[in-house]
Amino acid sequence: MAQKKGPTKGSGGKHRNSLRGKGPTPKAEDRVYHKAYKAKRAAERHKRADPRLAARRRVAKFTSDSDDLVIGRNAVLEALRVGVPASTLYVAARLEHDDRTREILRLAGIHGLNILEADRLEMDRIAKGGHHQGIIMKAQPFQYSTLHELAERAERKSRAMEEAKSQSARIQARPLFIALDGVTDPQNLGAVIRSAAAFGANGVILPERRSASVTAAAWKVSAGAAAHMPVARVVNLTKAIEALKERGYYVVGLDGGGTKEVGDTGFESDPLVVVLGSEGKGISRLTREACDCIAGIPMSSMVESLNASVAAGITLYSVAKARREAAQD
Repeated sequence: MAQKKGPTKGSGGKHRNSLRGKGPTPKAEDRVYHKAYKAKRAAERHKRADPRLAARRRVAKFTSDSDDLVIGRNAVLEALRVGVPASTLYVAARLEHDDRTREILRLAGIHGLNILEADRLEMDRIAKGGHHQGIIMKAQPFQYSTLHELAERAERKSRAMEEAKSQSARIQARPLFIALDGVTDPQNLGAVIRSAAAFGANGVILPERRSASVTAAAWKVSAGAAAHMPVARVVNLTKAIEALKERGYYVVGLDGGGTKEVGDTGFESDPLVVVLGSEGKGISRLTREACDCIAGIPMSSMVESLNASVAAGITLYSVAKARREAAQD
């Protein structure tokens, strides 16, 4: 019996994906079963084993954490003698030793540094063109304090000394900070830290931007004073000064056009913040407006200004002298 002709049952589009193409054929080197793939993997292994490339990777790892490197025999020896905190000492392979290198290795062992040997090519890359003389040391990042920690530590000490019978001891224990506005030379910063430690200051305040940091160079110039002189970094120096004024501090800015002389402002015996600017520009306008008083250092007209470290030493000596005189009254 003949069947009636009509529409037949289809897939309804169920198998349309099987009709689509699978894209272009992969390259021979991308097919895991092809000999070209095996050749490519072998070439990659050979490239990774290249000692020159391995040296580059080690250099990148060495310098990525910190660029604070001490380069050269004399510089490294001086840094180790003053106690610059460091993590690693690189020594060139087949280095000809002398008295300096033997002393460097001895001090590095005492301080617990990792001593690594590197070839000449690797040392050159780490030094980035510097004359390393076969010796490079990597310094550790300086541990900054917060402004709150700085103030709390100084005020705690001052409160403890308020019970002392000596008037001189009570006055000398009153908080004293040095704030630097726009000082970008690490050596100047190191000298300021050294002066602050010498004259009994309680800490140094730095802005995060447009300011030097406590690097190995600053640490060396401080002659180790950075080890026990707390340094705070603040986002905004003007706001930091305002915060200290709310805690009862007086702020004296140092500038050539000051109306009073350092040591004769009337605030020396109080909790005090001394603000110093850069040699060329001085303190900024907003920082100047936040100061309670602007003082100057009397000097010859032949010299326009002093650098921050010299000005800090003179100012701190003047404050210490004024406090001693106040205790005798």
